[in-house]
Amino acid sequence: MEQINIRIWNKENEIIADAQGEKEVALVYKKAYQEGDSIQIEVEEKNTFYWIQIDDSMGKSMVYLIGDMQYHIPFGEHKLNLSPKAFEGERHLISVKKAKEFEYRCYRNLSFNVNDQHGQFNSFPHASANVETRGEEVFAAMNAIDGVIVPQGHGKWPCESWGINCREDAKWRIEFGRSVIVDRIIIYLRADFPHDNWWEEGKITFSDGTEMVVSLEKGGHGQEFLFEKKKIEWLEFSDLKKADDPSPFPALTQFEVYGMEC
Repeated sequence: MEQINIRIWNKENEIIADAQGEKEVALVYKKAYQEGDSIQIEVEEKNTFYWIQIDDSMGKSMVYLIGDMQYHIPFGEHKLNLSPKAFEGERHLISVKKAKEFEYRCYRNLSFNVNDQHGQFNSFPHASANVETRGEEVFAAMNAIDGVIVPQGHGKWPCESWGINCREDAKWRIEFGRSVIVDRIIIYLRADFPHDNWWEEGKITFSDGTEMVVSLEKGGHGQEFLFEKKKIEWLEFSDLKKADDPSPFPALTQFEVYGMEC
């Protein structure tokens, strides 16, 4: 069986809407979300790929699930890194579909995930960091894998980024939840000048124990780095060397990792 369940829970831990299907399912929720609501995706077949759309304004991405996934509906400042249309109104479309093998066994951006959120443990890719500026969602680690690339601004959507709160030891991490083969990284630095600074250099540490130092340029363009294929489960971006510029605010707009499944 390949049963998929979508359930919406309220803050009283009651199910207020649900839908079931085999291999794919959609749930149309015809009420406004309330604070404390959450979406739970339950899958019978784990350790595989699903196309997931949490909200129709965010689009969908392919997620690797090792267990059930829970997404907490954000409100107020916690949703400023998302489109202002996200989770608004009284008609919402949530969908889940098991991905086909040809969809995930191809060369692609393995880091893209519009469904990432703090506290995700069963869905990948997942981004985290040892610092996020003032703990604000608009500077969260997950913003660097959401596919939204507008480097010429900072703050709320569509200019969300990973911000480091001027920490010298800032470190960003992406986990894939399984082994993957990678050979290309594209980095977009935030470029809201003169507000911003930028990093001239950074170190990428791979889970296989290897490291790569990358030289970076000023600007919001995609900076591409090719290397020999590596089999990894995660990588970290650290040892960030700020340019000699008056601004104290370098930041990361997007971090793309390209490769294939093992």
